[in-house]
Amino acid sequence: MTAVQRTRSSRSYALQPSRKRRPPGLSSHGTWRNRVRYRPDPGGGGGRPAEPAPLVLLVDDEEAIRTICRVNLEGDGLAVREVESGAEALEDVRRKHPSLILLDVMMPGVDGWSVAEQLAADPETRDIPVVFLSARAASEDLERARELGAVGYVVKPFDPLALAGIVRDVLERLARGEREQLNRDLPHEP
Repeated sequence: MTAVQRTRSSRSYALQPSRKRRPPGLSSHGTWRNRVRYRPDPGGGGGRPAEPAPLVLLVDDEEAIRTICRVNLEGDGLAVREVESGAEALEDVRRKHPSLILLDVMMPGVDGWSVAEQLAADPETRDIPVVFLSARAASEDLERARELGAVGYVVKPFDPLALAGIVRDVLERLARGEREQLNRDLPHEP
């Protein structure tokens, strides 16, 4: 055996896991997750219990739109629930009571306008804020959203990276009691 071979052998041997140093109860088999005993909370703890993430109900018949919205909203720490129709949205709202609804206007069957009308007519759901997502940006569409009590109107195509900021801003302003102001701030023209 040459000096180079001995060096390589000793290095390789040195990197082998030592059973003598391994704490009892840990086997060398399985994934690293099986060996992790302590997993701290990602927020670093604090002293008080963490509040649950606001739940956003995402209603859109296009799967691609739902996916890109969900990924960006969840990336910002929001909880997201997706449905693909207005009828599903009406059922889900009563079961889950979301913090905010992102609602597409143009959907087959029950459209976004009808969903918003039904939510506004029900005392149990009328206070849930609605932000419309729509490719329609005519002044009559914006006016209809205002009449239905919307707190936001996002015109497609939109910047998906900005969506979480829009949602967080709306939720913060709602928490400060600015619902009527948000409705008045909807643009009058595209």
